[in-house]
Amino acid sequence: MSKPVTIFTGQWADLTFEEVCKLMSELGYDGLEIACWGDHLDPKRAAEDHAYVEDRLRTLERYGLKCWAIGSHLIGQCVGDNWDPRLDTFAPDHVKGQPEKIREWAVEEMKYVARAAKNLGCRVVTGFTGSPIWAYWYSFPPTPEEMIEEGFNKIVELWTPIFDEFDKQGVLFALEVHPTEIAFDLYTTEKLFKHFNYRRTLGLNFDPSHLLWQGVQPHLFIREFADRIYHVHMKDVAVTLDGRAGILGSFINFGDPRRGWNFRSLGHGDVNFEEIIRELNAIGYEGPLSVEWEDSGMDRVFGAQESLEFVRRINFSPSTRAFDESLKK
Repeated sequence: MSKPVTIFTGQWADLTFEEVCKLMSELGYDGLEIACWGDHLDPKRAAEDHAYVEDRLRTLERYGLKCWAIGSHLIGQCVGDNWDPRLDTFAPDHVKGQPEKIREWAVEEMKYVARAAKNLGCRVVTGFTGSPIWAYWYSFPPTPEEMIEEGFNKIVELWTPIFDEFDKQGVLFALEVHPTEIAFDLYTTEKLFKHFNYRRTLGLNFDPSHLLWQGVQPHLFIREFADRIYHVHMKDVAVTLDGRAGILGSFINFGDPRRGWNFRSLGHGDVNFEEIIRELNAIGYEGPLSVEWEDSGMDRVFGAQESLEFVRRINFSPSTRAFDESLKK
């Protein structure tokens, strides 16, 4: 049986929840990965207001959609990040410009997210953790190992009470390994799991795009963390190094063709999705394939439709028999 195909609503938060449901239903998606911002989902209301939850569930049902996961990326970023003015974009007005207040709000909000997921019938929350040490990634000025350890320990300190609430609600957290997060590649992911003593609450929202442009082969990442793939983003990226542009982006905005890499609509980049599906089949992953659509050079409705068709074509099930079985006596 092929995996359900959903779309992450984070890039569609300018539309109302009703509008997103109507559009994605008309395009043919099986469901939504609902973002916890815009009009799509208020975590506190979904944690405390039964009528609000019922309204969201009825709206999904009316359009023939399901929800397997909700996305808490912006809130989670505020938990672990060191503050600068950009972080205010993700925080409510009453805490903007107040680093500790933002963090306190985010920790409590993530607990609401866990309860909201349970009330919606979702077992997985996708998101970010933030990182107090992202600025040290290049190690110049020289970065003592103790500073890195302090950063990982700080994430454990901040997220342990959140994960305690997740456990209480029977919900898993799927970290999207990503630059600016405490885990941004294979070895930092391995280090994070070790610091949490391999706590089962913490797993991965696998996204190949952020791995590929860093030089990590995405399908090998799945193989390395086979038991921690809790959710999957389908997202493409094109690496276009031309001798002028570097891999670090040159402070040039996404979508500019001068960049050394850019996110692309599915099938228009360099990600080998067939290898990814084969690895997911090998580990027995049966959850949704969630399109995260980000392509500054393409109309998004056209891209969402084309991406759905792309995933449908590549979404093959594993074989139930060996190809040479008929040759055996």
